[in-house]
Amino acid sequence: MPKSEKRGVKLQCRGIRGAITVSANNRKGILAAAKNLLTKMAKANSIETEDIAAILFTTTSDLNAEFPAAATRELGWPSSLALLCGHEMNVDGALPRCLRVLMLVNTTKRSDEIVHVYLGGAKKLKDKPSPAIGGKT
Repeated sequence: MPKSEKRGVKLQCRGIRGAITVSANNRKGILAAAKNLLTKMAKANSIETEDIAAILFTTTSDLNAEFPAAATRELGWPSSLALLCGHEMNVDGALPRCLRVLMLVNTTKRSDEIVHVYLGGAKKLKDKPSPAIGGKT
């Protein structure tokens, strides 16, 4: 039974953001980065795989040697997880070789208790204002 059901409080579906830069556009680099990011996101938020509703993966267009969602299989996560991969918009000046994750989880945590994880060169994205919307990414 997922931890969230054991608490006996109302579940919410929350989004957990994460990003990491990838060392090289090859299968090994993409999967290593994805596994590192997913593991740290789950640990930082005390997530069990049973609590995950879906995971969306995006990469910059310079990463196309492997589907980052394949990392979940190497981690031994259930094959029943809903996964989707896509490319980010190709915006001038965007951080190169960047893998982003949006993990949707069922949790009892409040939104201010969610820990978003930014690793490697992607750390600088955490507080970077988005000129399109005037907010933070």
